[in-house]
Amino acid sequence: MRMYDIIKKKRDNEELTTQEIDYFVENYTNNTIPDYQVAALFMAIFLNKMNRRETLDLTKAMINSGDSVNLSKINGKKVDKHSTGGVGDTTTLILGPMIAACNVPFVKMSGRGLGHTGGTLDKLESIKNFKVELSTEKFIKNANKINISLCSQTANITPADKKFYALRDVTATVDNLSLIASSIMSKKLAIGTDAIILDVKVGSGAFMKNIDDALKLAEEMVNIGLGYGRETIALVTNMDEPLGNAIGNALEVKEAIQTLKGHGPKDLYELCLQLGSKLLLLAGRVQSKDDALSLLRNTIRSNSAYEKLIELVKYQDGDISYIENPDLLPKANHIIKVKSEKKGYVKSLNAEEIGKAALTLGAGRITMDSVIDLSAGIVLNKKVDDKVDIGDTLAYIHSNDIDKAMDVKSDIERLYIIGDKNKETKKLIYGLITKDGIELY
Repeated sequence: MRMYDIIKKKRDNEELTTQEIDYFVENYTNNTIPDYQVAALFMAIFLNKMNRRETLDLTKAMINSGDSVNLSKINGKKVDKHSTGGVGDTTTLILGPMIAACNVPFVKMSGRGLGHTGGTLDKLESIKNFKVELSTEKFIKNANKINISLCSQTANITPADKKFYALRDVTATVDNLSLIASSIMSKKLAIGTDAIILDVKVGSGAFMKNIDDALKLAEEMVNIGLGYGRETIALVTNMDEPLGNAIGNALEVKEAIQTLKGHGPKDLYELCLQLGSKLLLLAGRVQSKDDALSLLRNTIRSNSAYEKLIELVKYQDGDISYIENPDLLPKANHIIKVKSEKKGYVKSLNAEEIGKAALTLGAGRITMDSVIDLSAGIVLNKKVDDKVDIGDTLAYIHSNDIDKAMDVKSDIERLYIIGDKNKETKKLIYGLITKDGIELY
């Protein structure tokens, strides 16, 4: 088998066999095929696309390029959630404890944030001594004891994906549905959960900017999961403005704690309820959505989800006093108010630009080697459709650098578009994708 023939075949818009896909994935991972040949193949795939079978085979080959994590020793039906990335997306820290409090194992290997999107691991490291690196044995043991375990991915999960993404990034071949979907799903499916819900973000702060593209990506990923034998569904959700109010690591942990105690932002809590209800149905814990929602709401009313977060921190060696007293979380030296100079309603609030503003403050990474300021970030006091008077506080900037804070203040003043009330109320969820197809909301 020759790489030249595989490139030529896809260049001519022909279908690659399973064997051909296995060959190029294995040999590129092992450094026996040069970058320039795989770059040529990626461009051919980018232009001529892959069908459903090819995409599934690519995903399987990427999984087989490294280790898989066997979670069969975890009792019960294990569930997981994956978000395609957004701004202020703290759902894992709320959803996980809620699901665990319903006696369903919630297990997740997470990544770190890059660019304007935040990473769950970075948020958790705002909690003193919290360990994000766990052995598989400890990961399983914790899940069996408290129904929740969150940690970093092992080093050898899908090494092919790491090499592929680095090459795609510099050859203008990132934006292809098959390549995106296989990249995301290979990492998810290498970890042996029983059911997965995908939160596919769409809007200014998301990778997918329009609903049609987001629905196509969600459908592609659901098909991969189902083809691999995993129960998989997806929600397509709004990321035109940040989710919740807090953007920044310690600030988001504090907001997660507030939400688990019943005082969180409405949109963040509602999304956790919707994602959670689907997970409880997938796990067979309930028979109806109403029962699922009732069970989830009760975890907040009874404080059992909050107690589950404390257990998670304790079992991963973190200091639980940081949960019991969130004022212990890292705090910035400067908090700057952004005041409104207009009267009206918030018409829009570009999530990507808000995320970039938080990045300027040090709340995110420009490269994977960047050092994060865990205390930095932004807390929104007004969001889309909120009424605003002159002099109202729109947002609070948390920063350890006063010059950066003042620059960001100007940015945020510009980003708040205030005018007449929007004619249509914003949607939180646009659609559900299952084995039966797409259901628009």
